[in-house]
Amino acid sequence: MNAYATFAALRNPLFARLYAAQTVSQIGDALTWVGLALLAVQLAGPAQAPAILAVALTLRVTAFVLLSPLAGVLADRMNRRTMLAACHFGRMVVIGLMVFAAAVWQVYLLMFLLNALTAFFTPVNQATVPLVVGRGEARPAFALSSATTELLGILGPGLAGLLAAGVGARALFVVDAASFLLAGLLILTLPALRAERGEVQRSKLDDVRDGTARLWRDPPVRFALLMELVAAIAGALILTVTVARIQGGLQLGDAPYGWVMAAYGLGATLASLAVGAAGKRIPLTRFIALGALITSAAILPGDLLPLGGLMVFWLLAGVGQNWVNLPTETLLAERTDEAAQGRVYGAHFAWSHLWWAFAYPVAGFLGTRFPDRAFLLGGLLSLLVLAAVWVTHRRHMT
Repeated sequence: MNAYATFAALRNPLFARLYAAQTVSQIGDALTWVGLALLAVQLAGPAQAPAILAVALTLRVTAFVLLSPLAGVLADRMNRRTMLAACHFGRMVVIGLMVFAAAVWQVYLLMFLLNALTAFFTPVNQATVPLVVGRGEARPAFALSSATTELLGILGPGLAGLLAAGVGARALFVVDAASFLLAGLLILTLPALRAERGEVQRSKLDDVRDGTARLWRDPPVRFALLMELVAAIAGALILTVTVARIQGGLQLGDAPYGWVMAAYGLGATLASLAVGAAGKRIPLTRFIALGALITSAAILPGDLLPLGGLMVFWLLAGVGQNWVNLPTETLLAERTDEAAQGRVYGAHFAWSHLWWAFAYPVAGFLGTRFPDRAFLLGGLLSLLVLAAVWVTHRRHMT
């Protein structure tokens, strides 16, 4: 494997600017969620803060599911530079208004608007990567973007905590807004970014339907999409039950919980680099199947592991999560015509978040009803789904 292959995409000056804008905005995203948690405590107190965050996450998924298919359709029809810049500047305004939020309902409204803009930004940005680097070079570009996202997921909350301690929680939103401003200005340095239009011109509703149809009628893509359901079940358990295992089962504090989740993010970061270094020698569907197996198996002993064991197995779970999600993004680029990539990425963004909308309640049920066996039962469920998908789709693994 070539350890430097992942960074080869930066030789493309257009992708380098697109990547820089995405990275700057993701630094802001890390500040957003820490700032939101601290603001929730200010407005409603520690006891009600989890409920506020839960509603905010629900609004996030709702916005993604409802709006991302339309975003993908527009990406096939419009100048993507305009769309990306407008999303950055729009998020700058919304986050800036968070500084003045004085009631919980204002937080809910602003968070829905923020995530509505993100629902447009993310699939358009994903579809733009193969547009600027070419379908054949999408793997290292997506791998580098994914590795950066995961690394910022590890470092971002710590940076946000330091800033909050120094300048206050609400000031985080000012820094966040500035990051979106800079990202938008970087996007404006790009030329016009338009996909080739297909010969058949449809209505927007027909294009929304076509995006979903393309996901489900292409066997390797359908296989990948269903494996994302496996990853969502395991991932939801990790994100919702780990804190109870650390603080309740092991009787440890906040810092050990941070270490375990950092290991999870580190695994995903290393996995991204591995996908980029592998190049095209390993079929993407093999990465996806192996990733689903690893992340499902890694959580099985979670109810019994001590702290060190959790860090090791959660690192493996992070590897597995990434090997499902990152190759799927690349598979979409390689198996979709340029004229349809926007609506396919939009449909995929909606469906993948529908899996999480299903997985979160399952994880919550297992975590509350079976607290001593939640990871075991959740891991078995994800393995059962994996087996069903494998049996029905194994001939499409090449």
